[in-house]
Amino acid sequence: MNDLQKYLSKSLLAAVALLVGASPVWAQVGLGAAAGFSVLGGTNVTCTDGVVSGDVGVSPGAAVPFTNTRCTIAGGIPPATNTAAAPARTAFLSAYGTLQSTACTDTLSATIMGPVTLAPGVYCTVAALTGTGVLTLDAGGNANAVWIFKIGTGGTGALTGTSFSVVMAGGGQACNVYWVPSGGVTMTTSAFKGNILAGATATAADPGSITLTDTILTGRALANVAVTMTGSSVIGCGAAAGPPVCVVPPKPVCDTNHQHHKRCKLHQYDPPHCDGNDDDDGHGWDSHWPFQSKDDHGGKDDKGGKR
Repeated sequence: MNDLQKYLSKSLLAAVALLVGASPVWAQVGLGAAAGFSVLGGTNVTCTDGVVSGDVGVSPGAAVPFTNTRCTIAGGIPPATNTAAAPARTAFLSAYGTLQSTACTDTLSATIMGPVTLAPGVYCTVAALTGTGVLTLDAGGNANAVWIFKIGTGGTGALTGTSFSVVMAGGGQACNVYWVPSGGVTMTTSAFKGNILAGATATAADPGSITLTDTILTGRALANVAVTMTGSSVIGCGAAAGPPVCVVPPKPVCDTNHQHHKRCKLHQYDPPHCDGNDDDDGHGWDSHWPFQSKDDHGGKDDKGGKR
């Protein structure tokens, strides 16, 4: 082999080594100081009848930055977290910008109507995205696989889900999923997974708030403006990465002003609990939560009746 052939051979081997060892740019995104928060709002965070596993922060904040009504918070809250929340917001905005500038690998339609399965990648929508049914994110055996969903690349785009479940498969990790809408996020009766970074470039018409109603989020809720949780749980990435955690929402209060509490009979209430019937994620709650029978609350039983 002459010198030129030896040189080309070594160069080729070096190039192959770089390609094999390199990971996609989108797989190297970090949240920096924002990673320390499960819930982070720009103006305020409101939690009613819910659970948060991890720290809650607000920056720069409003007159009343945090309102807690019958919520269980396993972590720090304002004002104790105020100092850490300031650099966390800066890191959140920086991560948002990095994620939004990442090149798309595929395009989604305006609606995800499950069952749908997606491999790791950067998925983009021109405008808003609505989800329902089951979305499975299959890592194909790679625990470091990353999914990025850029919503509203053509302008302001909100993310909305109703009875929307995100399921991890093939060793995929919920906290390696990034939802990056240019507008706000509204999740209702959903079992959602991933880091939500909402609306850092949102407009006045869609300011980039996060609203969770009767929803379980495994990941982080990071919002440019407000985070509002009602009857919902946020299982932060610290808890999600650890051993199974049983998250039981507080016992509901009869309130005749709300339709779903009509003829409320608290003595019949059977909350989700750790009894060995865990869901597929092993987080400790019963498989029926949050889609439990509504019989005892006077509503229509739309999810399989009394247990």
